[in-house]
Amino acid sequence: MDADFASVWELHRLAIEPIGVFLKNGSWDDDLRDITNHYLKNRGEFLVGLLNNRIVCMGAFRKKSETLAEIKRMRVLPDYQRRGFGQTIMNQLELKALQSGYSELILDTRTKQIAAQQFYKKNGFVESGRGKFEGFELIFYRKKLK
Repeated sequence: MDADFASVWELHRLAIEPIGVFLKNGSWDDDLRDITNHYLKNRGEFLVGLLNNRIVCMGAFRKKSETLAEIKRMRVLPDYQRRGFGQTIMNQLELKALQSGYSELILDTRTKQIAAQQFYKKNGFVESGRGKFEGFELIFYRKKLK
């Protein structure tokens, strides 16, 4: 996984920079610098999707409680968006969360991320609140797993 760090970071940056929500380097990205401890050793998953040996999408979840997992780092390279890559990652994350014993998922997105909001709603997530982080307005979502 460490060998993929540069590709994961590039995907993270390229996916969110065009919509104006990339926050350069900060402690909020510590999870991307240590995927093993933040996700894999925290009853979570970190998935990437490859096309022609290039990471074009990713997504993750991590434990928040025994029954609650948090979806994080859903990203698809701009040139590959709206082709089903994000949906494939989300489907796999939900399946793996269920298999790991979680019954509910939470996530957040910024109000500027309209496509992400539509994607999460389409996938059954329901708005559960609003907040702020580093000057950005956030929308919080929840979803019960079946």
